[in-house]
Amino acid sequence: MLKRVFLSPFQKFIKVEGLSGILLLLTTVIALVWANSGYGDLYKSIWEYKIGIASENFELKKPLLLWINDGLMAIFFFLIGLEIKREVLIGELNSFKKLAFPLFGALGGAIIPVALFVLLNNNPETFSGWGIPMATDIAFSLAVLNALGKRVPLSLKVFLIAFAIVDDIEAVLVIAIFYSGTINTVLLLIGLALLGFLYILSFRGFYSRFVTFFTGVIIWLLFLKSGVHPTVAGILLAFSIPIRQKIDTSTFLTQLETIFNDIKSASVLQKPILSKEQIEHLDDLEDWSSKFQSPLQHLEHNLHGWVAYFIIPLFALANAGVVINSSVELDVPLIVNIVLCLVLGKGFGIPLVVFLAQKLNLIQIPNDITTRHIFGVSFIAGIGFTMAIFIASLAFASTPEFISSAKIGILIGSIISAVLGYLILRKRTVKSSN
Repeated sequence: MLKRVFLSPFQKFIKVEGLSGILLLLTTVIALVWANSGYGDLYKSIWEYKIGIASENFELKKPLLLWINDGLMAIFFFLIGLEIKREVLIGELNSFKKLAFPLFGALGGAIIPVALFVLLNNNPETFSGWGIPMATDIAFSLAVLNALGKRVPLSLKVFLIAFAIVDDIEAVLVIAIFYSGTINTVLLLIGLALLGFLYILSFRGFYSRFVTFFTGVIIWLLFLKSGVHPTVAGILLAFSIPIRQKIDTSTFLTQLETIFNDIKSASVLQKPILSKEQIEHLDDLEDWSSKFQSPLQHLEHNLHGWVAYFIIPLFALANAGVVINSSVELDVPLIVNIVLCLVLGKGFGIPLVVFLAQKLNLIQIPNDITTRHIFGVSFIAGIGFTMAIFIASLAFASTPEFISSAKIGILIGSIISAVLGYLILRKRTVKSSN
């Protein structure tokens, strides 16, 4: 019973991400069909439509596509930051023993595909796309694993999620260091100073969602105007959210009992509204409930559905609509390079580093995870959709031809990786009883 209670939030996370993967696939298909239909011009014009404000001294006007990629995706990265902080402090990454297996897997899933991309790339103009094949899409990946049901052990899903979190950390560092523009140091320092202010408040046990929200918007704007990609602000802001509750369970239960008795003894109006006493007691209940909740866990819980079911599918709808016809000029070598890096770089790079680390006694692989499981999940990790497309849009921001080529390579590579991973894991492993 205890094990079931412990696993249920994790299993709920897997279910949400799996359903998100299905929705992501649906919106990707819609985007591709729409962009290549007779309404393709409408598709293009919608995402290029500029929205914002402008005055003599200030202007913030962007195409709808960039509001999604720079704005809504900052919320996606904020959620990633919350997950990273939780996992590092109390989750699957809170000790080297837990971290080692997915860490070495993520290193193999980044180093080998990047090295392969650099090795195969013959065009200096496409070199900046080296970061594209290092990304893994957790929603699509978990959707494939969920489709396999009980053919894969839960520990393999734990590995994939922990792997994806480490992979996200790598991707965020790459975006912050290599894919930001010319830096305005003054604006960046002001943004960092505001972040420091929030960190100090968090350290001293003070947290206000209103202060965090309004300060976060200012920080996002400062990062945007400074030249550092604003999604990095989302990650850094997440680290300012406290994970600790203000009161423990026993204190909350004591207060809950007191409030329950107060509500029982409060006067009841003969009308379909509450009495003044009842309202006051409910306010007390809300106040104590707020103190009892972990701010980080509460935010993560509330944002997860919005990100999984709205932001990521909308990102796919806006970014996956690649026009595929003879009139569109594509860079075929770039497409082939990305496909090979996602499929072979991930599929063989992850096992190579994992088995090497095991040989050197640096990691311990769970007993219920077999060699076939590792190869299967490694190919599934080649599904690089969301983050890979995001990095491609940064790497080739001024070259639409390369962006379209990269997206096609990502789509083809992700599909091949998903199919190969599924087929490898589809066959059950029968362990010897000896």
